[in-house]
Amino acid sequence: MKKSIHTDERAGFVKKLKKARLEAGLTQAEVAEKLGCSQSWVSKIELGELRVEAIWLNRLAKLYGKKVEYFL
Repeated sequence: MKKSIHTDERAGFVKKLKKARLEAGLTQAEVAEKLGCSQSWVSKIELGELRVEAIWLNRLAKLYGKKVEYFL
């Protein structure tokens, strides 16, 4: 049985990522610049196309002014 990364929990996670970014008043390009990554990476994690490693989740949480637990 093939595992899919597209689950209800993942959908909720990526929705919270985008919501937190918007609440912080940041564009994807601004997030990318602040984190030293590409805008396409930010887009792909918000679309659920890429998994987010714990260290990056921690960085995003700090940037957005949220606790990591908010996303979980």
